[in-house]
Amino acid sequence: MGLAAEKSIFTGADYLAWDEGQSVRHEYFQGEVFAMAGGSDNHATVILNVAIAIKQHIKGIPCRVFTHDVKLHVEKANSYFYPDVFVTCSERDAKERLVKTEAKLVIEVLSPSTTAFDRGHKFEAYRSLPTLQEFVLIDPEALTAETYRRSANDEWILRAFGVGQGLTLHSLDLSMTAAELFADVVIDPPSEATSA
Repeated sequence: MGLAAEKSIFTGADYLAWDEGQSVRHEYFQGEVFAMAGGSDNHATVILNVAIAIKQHIKGIPCRVFTHDVKLHVEKANSYFYPDVFVTCSERDAKERLVKTEAKLVIEVLSPSTTAFDRGHKFEAYRSLPTLQEFVLIDPEALTAETYRRSANDEWILRAFGVGQGLTLHSLDLSMTAAELFADVVIDPPSEATSA
């Protein structure tokens, strides 16, 4: 998740005012502010692959895809996040330039430093968004993905996509092959020390 900011407790308004002048992105989670750690080239590549596929797929409909430079406010969880990729089809969000509130789809690309938070507290926070239909975790090192889809009775259904299976986004009626999802991702071979 990153390092906590110097001030120990922020209100949401404090955070928004303070974050405006920062050169590094920060997320706000229940009164604490954390600097966003930089990602690997594989992390950035997967974000770009997914965002481009979604942008092409939703062309012509009133939805927008955003990457990790736009804030998503999760009011019930008292949080502001920068999801790696998210989609909103909300008229309200279309009018707001800095902060969106009604995501339909949220995608987080995992990295070693954020995996536990993305799977735990962050997913718990995202589930409180009434508009959210699907939450996705993509692992660029394992070349796998998981989707959590909200059912009609408000339960979250897990679908795991193993190596070579790609990804299906029910919220957008979009499928990506593994080759599309992980295009240009470079997996380092195991070092001699770990392969012995």
